[in-house]
Amino acid sequence: MFDRNVQLVGEQLSRFVKLVVWLPVIALTAGCTTLASVPETGTEMPGPVVEEIFIATTRARSVNSAELFTGERSSKLDHGKVLVSIPPVHKIGTLERPRYGEASPKLHFKIQEQAFVDTEKEFSRQVDADLATHSPENQDILLFVHGYNTGFRESALRFSQFAHDSGFRGTTVLFTWASRGTPVEYFYDRESATIARDGLERTLRNLATTKARKVHIMAHSMGNWVAMESLRQLQIAGDAQLGDKLGEVILASPDIDVDVFKSQMRRLGRPSRPYNLLVSKDDRALGVSQWLSGNQPRIGNYANDSEIAELGINVFDLTNVQSDDRLNHGKFARAPEIVQLLGNRISAGNKLAENEVRFSDRLQSLTRNIGGAVATTAEIVVYTPQTVLTRPDQIITAPAELLNGTAGGTTCSDCEKPDTGNGAR
Repeated sequence: MFDRNVQLVGEQLSRFVKLVVWLPVIALTAGCTTLASVPETGTEMPGPVVEEIFIATTRARSVNSAELFTGERSSKLDHGKVLVSIPPVHKIGTLERPRYGEASPKLHFKIQEQAFVDTEKEFSRQVDADLATHSPENQDILLFVHGYNTGFRESALRFSQFAHDSGFRGTTVLFTWASRGTPVEYFYDRESATIARDGLERTLRNLATTKARKVHIMAHSMGNWVAMESLRQLQIAGDAQLGDKLGEVILASPDIDVDVFKSQMRRLGRPSRPYNLLVSKDDRALGVSQWLSGNQPRIGNYANDSEIAELGINVFDLTNVQSDDRLNHGKFARAPEIVQLLGNRISAGNKLAENEVRFSDRLQSLTRNIGGAVATTAEIVVYTPQTVLTRPDQIITAPAELLNGTAGGTTCSDCEKPDTGNGAR
C-alpha cells in the first residue's frame, strides 16, 4: 500500500513538474493554430471550391470514423485521400474555421470526404489518374511536410489553404507524420519526425515513378528535419534528383540546429537547383525551440543569411514582413504576397512565372488580388548564392539564371546599377 501511494504521489509530481516547465511554451505556442472565424450572414454566396489532397503518412489509423489518422506512430507507411472544401468568403492567407460548433462549407474550411487507400500501388494509380486531369504544363506534384504540434486534420486544412492560395494547379500530396498536436509533446514529435524520414524517402521514390513532370517539396518547421534527412538519404543512395524529377525545394521556418543543417548540406552538396529557405529573425516559436535545445540557434531564425546562401540556397528573409501570426512562425502561409510568390516559383519551374512583367503591373495585380495588402512585399530581402536582392522589382522579375544560381559574376553592388540587359538590376 505504501509503495502504491508513493507511486501515485510520484506520478502527480511528475505531471506538475511537466506542466510548470511547459507552461511558458504552451502560452507562447497556443497561437500556432489560431484560426479565423467568419460571422454568419444572410447573403447568398456561391458554393465552395474543393481541393483534393492525397495522403502518405506514418500515423496510425484511427478507430474513430470521424478521423482517418491519430497522433500515434505506425510501423508502416499508410495512405489516404481527403476532399477539403474552401469557402467562397475565403481571404488569401487565412484559414477560416469556426470558433465553436460545426464548420459551415459556405464560411469555413471543412473536410468533406476522406478515405483510406489500402495499397501503395493503388495510391500511385490514383495519383496518376489525377495528374492526367491536368494540362501537360501542370502535371507536377506538390508535396507538403507539416511541422510540430500539428494534428492530422489541421495539417490537411492548412495545406489545402496554402495550395489554393498559391495558385498551384497540379496534384497535391500531404506527407503527415505522427505529431500528437499538443505543445507539451515537443520531444515526442521530434522523435516521430526522425522515424518518418524513411517513410518520406519511400514516398518521394514512389511519386518519382508516376507520370509527374516534377515533384516539388515544401516543408514547414520540424517537417524540414524530415525533408532534409530524406533528401540526405537519397543523396547517399545516389538518387538525390529522383531521376531528374526533383523540382523546387522550399524550406519554411526550419526547426533544425544550424550546425546540423550545415552538416546536412555538406553531405547533399551544392544543389543544381538552389533550395529556397524562408527565415524570420523574429520567429518566436523557434526561439522556444532554441531554448529547449541548449540555446543552439535554429536555421529558421538564423542571423547570417549570406553565410547560408553560400551553401547553394536562395534565402528569403521575411523578418520585416507582417502577418496575423503573432509567433511569426507561419508567414509562408499567412502573408498573402509570400504565398503567391512561392506559388509562382513552384508553378514556373525554372523561372518565376512573371519574370517578364514590369513590377508596376505585378503590384497592381497583387492589389487587385489581395485587397491592397502589398506593402510587405518591399520588405522581403532575398540572398542568392551570387548576390543580394533588396528591391521588390528585383525579387519578382529576377532572371531565372540568377535565382537558379547559374548567373556568374553578379555582385551585391551590381544590384543597385541600372539593368544592362545581361543581369538583374
